[in-house]
Amino acid sequence: MQLDQTDRRILHVLQREGRISNADLAERVNLSASACHRRVQRLEASKLIAGYAALLDQRRAGKPSTVFVEIKLLGQSDEVLDAFERAVARIPDLLECHLMAGQADYLLKLVVQDTEDFARIHRQYLARLPGVAQMQSSFSLRAVLFTTAIDV
Repeated sequence: MQLDQTDRRILHVLQREGRISNADLAERVNLSASACHRRVQRLEASKLIAGYAALLDQRRAGKPSTVFVEIKLLGQSDEVLDAFERAVARIPDLLECHLMAGQADYLLKLVVQDTEDFARIHRQYLARLPGVAQMQSSFSLRAVLFTTAIDV
């Protein structure tokens, strides 16, 4: 999809202020409300805007700690990868799971209440994942930068 500067401005604003009214968005990007609405609809229809979500404050949601888990598998066959991915999708508080190139096969990002909560998730879910050869967990001390915005 070809994006012009107006599309980019719309996306920039929407990524930071997803609940902005169409009238306010139109004013910010210097369009009429109807033209702005058509552009947003086109961006949604093209799936460039994949959806809208409320971003929760981890602390206020009772999950102040972030844990990254690197996982190495016993093998790389489709059966091993598929079984692992099906099982990992059932882990509560899992925010992200990435198939990686490099030392680890997968990188997981979880949010937890504390070390006891992570130990529970580890016992009940992580330790039971199929095909795992090695696992290493790291607690984030603090987020230095956090954004969901993609530069377009």
